[in-house]
Amino acid sequence: LPLLIHYHGGGFCLGSALDMPFKRFLTSLVVKANIVAITIDYRLAPEHHLPIAHEDSWAGLEWVASHSYGQGPEPLLNRHADFGRVFLAGESAGANIAHYVAVQLDEMYAYMCPTSAGFEEDPILNPALDPNLKMMRSDRVLVCVAEKDGLRNRGVYYYETLKKSEWHGKAEFYQTLGEDHCFHMFNPKSKNVGPFLQKLVNFIKSTK
Repeated sequence: LPLLIHYHGGGFCLGSALDMPFKRFLTSLVVKANIVAITIDYRLAPEHHLPIAHEDSWAGLEWVASHSYGQGPEPLLNRHADFGRVFLAGESAGANIAHYVAVQLDEMYAYMCPTSAGFEEDPILNPALDPNLKMMRSDRVLVCVAEKDGLRNRGVYYYETLKKSEWHGKAEFYQTLGEDHCFHMFNPKSKNVGPFLQKLVNFIKSTK
């Protein structure tokens, strides 16, 4: 089965892989897309300043990758995960982490990581400054934003950065109208969750 590796959102300082909104959404996605999903926890700020969250997330990805030859510690992954079809996913801060691990905001970030130069100058947070962007080991990226999300423009910026970069994959863009930040997690009864979920399912199933 295709394998989805998920990183939760929460501004690097809130949330957990075990939080109900994430579990509920991932369960729906697993059922509809017929996939295996792993959600990775990481240490949070301010107790643990960035880039510890990114380092933990990378370590989690390495743990998952240890199963790629059927020799890992988790039998389910050894038996059922197709490591030729791997998807990295996340919302909000989790999307930033997903990008970071694929290539090895703001006052909130300055509070959590006082040594950082901030979004505009930090290649961990600003993909346009990342010299390794062109080497990202992915054929396709789906960037999803919500119309009323205060961070919507960051998602658009990321999409445009991918399109203009030397990365040789294909970037796709999807916008949900009338919704706010992480609506699919916090407002699961919204009529827009179904179409959004179906977009993810179609994206996964169209990847060979």
